[in-house]
Amino acid sequence: MPDPTASVLAIDPGSAKCGIAVVQRDGTVLFRAVVPAEVAAGRAGELAIEHSSCAIVVGNGTASKPLLLRLQAAGLTAPIIPIDESYTSEAARARYLSANPPRGWERLLPRSLRSPTVPYDDYVAIILAERYWLTQT
Repeated sequence: MPDPTASVLAIDPGSAKCGIAVVQRDGTVLFRAVVPAEVAAGRAGELAIEHSSCAIVVGNGTASKPLLLRLQAAGLTAPIIPIDESYTSEAARARYLSANPPRGWERLLPRSLRSPTVPYDDYVAIILAERYWLTQT
């Protein structure tokens, strides 16, 4: 039986900011954050060691190539795996809005007219990790 506490580090790369999440096989989110792109590789290296991540998953969209090169140059021991990030932004937006219900007058707005007030790239990273775990079962 696979270890439910095994974790994967997932990164949603971007040119200005990156979402990072550490997610266990059972779906438990151990860490999530949005960090500046220039520190993403370094922070990812720290988290991969801290959480003994079995893999580093990187979305294959915008700005993935420079991040992949920085991760490879960091000499990390966990395998670095590109993963399809099609439609993850839309799914992450919906997940963010569900997790952060509107308050006050914003409750009157239909969900389709609401927008996140903060970057939600960390939610994209969580979805990338979940996609990875789906391929590992």
